Formats: sequence, C-alpha cells, structure tokens
Amino acid sequence: MNDVVIRLKDITKIYNVGGEKVVALDRVNLEIKRGEICCLLGASGSGKSTLLNVMAGIEKLTSGEVIMNEKKVSKFTENQLAIFRQKYLGFVFQSYNLINSLTALENVEMPLIFKRISAKNRRQIASVMLDKVGLTSRVKHRPTQMSGGQQQRVGIARAFVTKPEIVFADEPTGNLDSKTANEIIKLIKQMARENNQTLVIVTHDAGVATFADKIIHIHDGSITKVEEMEEQNEN
Repeated sequence: MNDVVIRLKDITKIYNVGGEKVVALDRVNLEIKRGEICCLLGASGSGKSTLLNVMAGIEKLTSGEVIMNEKKVSKFTENQLAIFRQKYLGFVFQSYNLINSLTALENVEMPLIFKRISAKNRRQIASVMLDKVGLTSRVKHRPTQMSGGQQQRVGIARAFVTKPEIVFADEPTGNLDSKTANEIIKLIKQMARENNQTLVIVTHDAGVATFADKIIHIHDGSITKVEEMEEQNEN
C-alpha cells in the first residue's frame, strides 16, 4: 500500500475580489503519509484554512491536483465528494458545529446514520466514544448545557466515531482557553494514534503545532518550511 495518503500537486487557488485577483494558494506541493500528524501553521490570512478546505474538497482549486487514497478527489463531482467524505474523512471545527436541538449522544450518532447502522448499535458506539472523550455524564446534555471544552469533546467524538482514515481539524482550539486547548489537542492526537489515522491540524498557535510529527509553515499562500519534529513521549 502506498505510504502517502494525501498528495498535493501544484495547488493554486485564486479568488476574484472586487475585480482583483487574489492568490490564496500559490503552486503548493505536499505529501502527507498514512498515520502522520501534520500541522498547517500560519498567521491569519496565510492560506492555511484554504489549503485544508481544498484538500477536503470543500473549496474548488483553480489549478493543480489533490490525490487522497490514490483517488483524484479534485476531479470528483459534488456527489462523489460527499460519498468520499462519508467513507474516509472526519472533521473537527473551531466553532464545534454541533446541532443545538440534539443531545451529545445524538450529535455523535449523526455520521453513523449515513452509514445505515441500526439505532441500537449507533447509540452503543456513540456512548463508547463519549466515554473515551470523558463525557460519560454528559450524554443527554445539549450543547447549550456544556462548556466550550465539553462541546469540542463532543465534536471530537463525532469526528472519530466512524474511524475515518483522515481527520481534518480546523483551528480546533481557537475558541478555548490555554489549559483546555492543551487537553483537547492531546485528546485529538491520542485518538488519531489509537487507529493509525492521518491527522491534519490547521492552527496559528505554535504551541499546538508542537504536538505534530510534521509542521508545514504557510505564508502568503506558499509553504515556506517543512519541519520534521522529533518523536515525543505520548503521555
């Protein structure tokens, strides 16, 4: 099996803003290996979130090619992308993106519904995931009844519940205090390690980046440096 799970070839993304062309990504080339924890690190406006969105097929690229699991996802139709995401991808968002009318358990169950898993099995799998993220006592709570850190733990449980091969996390600690942020990033890393999942984290926080195997520094839509991190103690 090919060791490279994500390959970007000459990725360019240009926006038309008020009649002007704005280059958000400028001929980006990158390879991410299976099971690798990568961080896209850069200041606001550097292009890091755009790069993640292009990888995930959320935004269309202007030119270049995105290959994931040896499939040219940049050529997919919207329907093909939707099926691909359900099968292979998980997402953790800065703003949690939970459904306020649903309990923690029901939010985590959502991706399992698309996989047509029975209601009984869904509840069991979702309960186990919430236990893993330390929310056993919060399964019946709705998002408005939980802290930001607890909501993000629900978001993490939802992202990992189907055991996707690749998880994208866009500023997952952006709305959290430093202590909670540290706990959350450790949790995401631990979850990814357990199943040898590939994890791509977008952040502007150099402290968050230190948890990665590889830090990709982004500036003005280009990769300026790729930093391989030494193996760390996982505890």
